[in-house]
Amino acid sequence: MAATNGITETKETTDKSKHVSNDNAVLTSVFDKGEGPIRFLFGSIFFVTGLILLAFSIVYDLKVEDIIRNTFTGFLCGGILIYMISDASTRGLFAYDNGQKRNRFVVAYYAGLAISVALPMVTVEVWPYVFIFLLLGLFSTNEIGLFSGSMLVMFSVLLEKEGSYSEFFIYFIAGAVVLVLLRDLNETTKIGVPIFISLSLLFALIVAYDILFQNKNLVPTMFIVPLVNIIINLILMMILLNIFGLYVIRKSNDRYMDINDTEFPLLVQLKEKDKAAYFRAIHIAYLAERIALDLGLNARAVKTMSYYYKIGLIDGSKTWDEVKHFYIENNFPGEAIEYLKEYISNDRSKHQSKEAAIIYMCETLIDSITYLFEKDSNTKINYDDLIDKIFMHKIDNKELYNYDISLYEIDRMKQLMKKEKLYYDFLR
Repeated sequence: MAATNGITETKETTDKSKHVSNDNAVLTSVFDKGEGPIRFLFGSIFFVTGLILLAFSIVYDLKVEDIIRNTFTGFLCGGILIYMISDASTRGLFAYDNGQKRNRFVVAYYAGLAISVALPMVTVEVWPYVFIFLLLGLFSTNEIGLFSGSMLVMFSVLLEKEGSYSEFFIYFIAGAVVLVLLRDLNETTKIGVPIFISLSLLFALIVAYDILFQNKNLVPTMFIVPLVNIIINLILMMILLNIFGLYVIRKSNDRYMDINDTEFPLLVQLKEKDKAAYFRAIHIAYLAERIALDLGLNARAVKTMSYYYKIGLIDGSKTWDEVKHFYIENNFPGEAIEYLKEYISNDRSKHQSKEAAIIYMCETLIDSITYLFEKDSNTKINYDDLIDKIFMHKIDNKELYNYDISLYEIDRMKQLMKKEKLYYDFLR
């Protein structure tokens, strides 16, 4: 791949890019880990969590041993959470633009923490933890959302004088289910059934683990409180999902529409600098997007990769450190930046994505056809034979072994390329 795309493999540095202004410090934080404000904000989680547990353990007049246990648990969980956030940042695991705006998670976490330490004063049947799990998961990753949500449930139980494992189990299971069912949201996601399943399960768990064990005769009025919980969580979840869809998902989609427009200023600059590279990017994007759609992959990110992985031609930049300012200054979605970083850095010590494999093979095919037409514009090419030879060569030389792509997907990619014979004539 390195030989094909002409990109020099380099090691990442932690210095801020000289091309990026100070105004972009937060946006570049996902790549440059030295930014002070974000580090301070994350570091505060460790101390604030432990101290809040200490303070409220005293307020609830718990035993000394309980106070020590709760304080230790707060510091421990806060430290683990900081590690998980840092790891997700380093590895680019955040969804949407959460990697660029990690402060949103910190705010959501502190809101959840404040609620969790107040909930012991409220009956356990109305704790709104399904909403809290979803809130934390949407603004980070599912793993971080599950861990931080479980932390908060545990804090509420520990602060009760007679808390039980069943209370934790109710909200842990319900929270895990809502995160699984509502992961990878987009504008076309149907949320009705996932919400119904999550809240129905919550109701069933409250009845099975709490209502049935109350020393009372089972009467219909005992179900009123769990139903109130369902209503509270439903209202909060609908508000959250509407806000998230409007200000995060739609904003990201709108940005993709902007940058994937062939008249986007950055692409126009590439066209003015190197018209051949511009049209080459257009052809790769056309083919790669169709393959990604067929395979159910991230087609919009694939299109962005195709257009912009050679954007360094504008100023002669080649390495990731040199070109990343283009993407940051133009507010590319976080996931698109991560894909571009993966493809441009070309770190052969790591498995690369299916999306990167598609770009690599489409690039190879377009370059091969263009080369043959440049030698003789009237030549007749057997596209089926050419595509078979390209794939055979890549497989024989183990050039596809480093990509996280199956044999079925490779074969499907080959078949889809063969269906585009009429399009290839436009390359003459």
